Amino acid sequence: MTDHLHLLPAPRRLTMTGGAFPLADGQLILLDSPTPQELRFAAARFQQALREQCGLDWELVASPAVPPEQVGLTLRVTPAPVHRPQGYDLAITPAGITIIAAEPAGAFYGVCTLIQIMQSAVSGQRSAVIQSLPCLRIADWPDFPARGVMLDVSRDKVPTMETLLALVDMLAGWKVNQLQLYTEHTFAYRNHPVVWAAASPLTGQDILTLDACCRERHIELVPNQNSFGHMHRWLKHPQYAPLAEVPGDFDTPWGRHEGPFSLCPLDPGSLDLIRSLYDELLPHFTSRQFNVGCDETFDLGQGRSKEECERRGAGRVYLDFLLKIYREVKARGHTMQFWGDIIVQHPDLIPQVPPDAIALEWGYEADHPFDERGAQYAAAGVPFYVCPGTSSWCSLAGRTDNALGNLLNAAENGLKHGASGYLNTDWGDYGHWQVLPVSFLGFAAGAAYSWAVDANRSLDVAQVVSRYAFRDPTGAMGRLAYDLGNVYQAVGFVPHNSSALFRALLWPLDQVRSALADLPPINLDRTLEAIDRAMSGLAGAQMARPDAALIVQEYENTARLMRHACRRISLAQGRPADRRELDQDLGQIIEEYRRLWLARNRPGGLPDSVARLERARQDYREQ
Repeated sequence: MTDHLHLLPAPRRLTMTGGAFPLADGQLILLDSPTPQELRFAAARFQQALREQCGLDWELVASPAVPPEQVGLTLRVTPAPVHRPQGYDLAITPAGITIIAAEPAGAFYGVCTLIQIMQSAVSGQRSAVIQSLPCLRIADWPDFPARGVMLDVSRDKVPTMETLLALVDMLAGWKVNQLQLYTEHTFAYRNHPVVWAAASPLTGQDILTLDACCRERHIELVPNQNSFGHMHRWLKHPQYAPLAEVPGDFDTPWGRHEGPFSLCPLDPGSLDLIRSLYDELLPHFTSRQFNVGCDETFDLGQGRSKEECERRGAGRVYLDFLLKIYREVKARGHTMQFWGDIIVQHPDLIPQVPPDAIALEWGYEADHPFDERGAQYAAAGVPFYVCPGTSSWCSLAGRTDNALGNLLNAAENGLKHGASGYLNTDWGDYGHWQVLPVSFLGFAAGAAYSWAVDANRSLDVAQVVSRYAFRDPTGAMGRLAYDLGNVYQAVGFVPHNSSALFRALLWPLDQVRSALADLPPINLDRTLEAIDRAMSGLAGAQMARPDAALIVQEYENTARLMRHACRRISLAQGRPADRRELDQDLGQIIEEYRRLWLARNRPGGLPDSVARLERARQDYREQ
């Protein structure tokens, strides 16, 4: 049985003690705590799993004045012997199961581990119904106090509530305890309806519902609203356009960009707008943290603030506006989080960041300098999170090896330099073409590394993703996701923060031809073989999820899109191709893409996302 005990995250200390605890019907779950109501949800979670996995019903009780032999599980909250925050001790003996924690969150995490032990036991026993659990002892606690996931809901997918609630439940089972929804224009600000009118935004009621769901699962739903750069969805409207730093094009590290983009930090109206947003958004959250964004302000100093930036320096102008935002956040009783990519370019200014603000150090390549940047924040006494990513965006099927390297790098160096949190980001740049299950692998690995990096360094990621994300005990679905996510390397060219197949679809054919001229030969045969080899495992998957059929369809359409990208590269290389057939193929892919989108997401951003694919299709109609 122990050979099948794969847990996510792997606990810090696990000792098999021999023997087994026989499971029987009619036992009790004892909530041994001064406030047993705080343990009810964790106990009910175990009750449901026990019913599903074993067909058994155990009743909850809050009094220890019951016959001891009737107690199958004891959840005990006491200051001793568990002293570490969020930690727990789990013991399975022939007489019963005990989870001891110093706080309800630790008891919940112990229950999550216990449920996974039950799920793993299915693979280790001949009977389909679990009859016993292996005796063991676990002592476990996290490396990072905050272990979060940030989901992009602004480019262009706004998930349905059903999708969000299911995701929260899955992440909670992996001991993730913070969630952020990256917002530019997709909250339904009642004072600013023109901005979100076509976006199918999250409403105040949605946030209240989601916040309650998160609280039950010991997840902090942190408000997130970009407040400086990335404001183009606002500034394109006439009533907000006067607040722009640059109304037209501006320079970025990757070339000219079409504006407007950032707020002008010198315009009093910019702060007035920010105040209006904060006053309407923040009351919907119980969290007292707030991510104000403020990243990638590339146009700062290229427009209305040019003279001031030349006089005082762009870094100083940036920090002064950030401090104004900080004061607004502080006045509303919140702790400010902000993306650190701008301030880190001005090391002399880092010590001037308020000591109770949290810098979010982000980077998405495996070799991102989390070590160097973490040392800078630590030396300045500025609290910080490390913020890697799932590598799902701009990739179609993910970038598995890069994701694992990036996620592990962040955990190792965040721990080294005393980061207070780990925020795993999942973006949707350029149309959010990747389907949600593509991100499961990155979510799972990030949860494992952020909980206990040393215990999870050699985690069998494909196996645990299969079991706990796809609910496929055969391992086939996790292996498929892992291998399809590595197809990006088969092409022979790996662009920064992207995949070649994605870019082949995003760029016009002329741009693809131009790029190919500067590259070694692209190995399309090897790429197609890698796609087919990865997808061959789909027939063997046995997913127990209610959306199993949808996941199969999502991966099939993703693979078809990847194969089409190969054919598009072939056309750009000058090889003969039937343009009409290519047009029809992409048209069919897009039709299925629309249907799959609406299965998990609201319709608002779909036209913008599809428009990018339709532009690729237009190439086939132009000779």
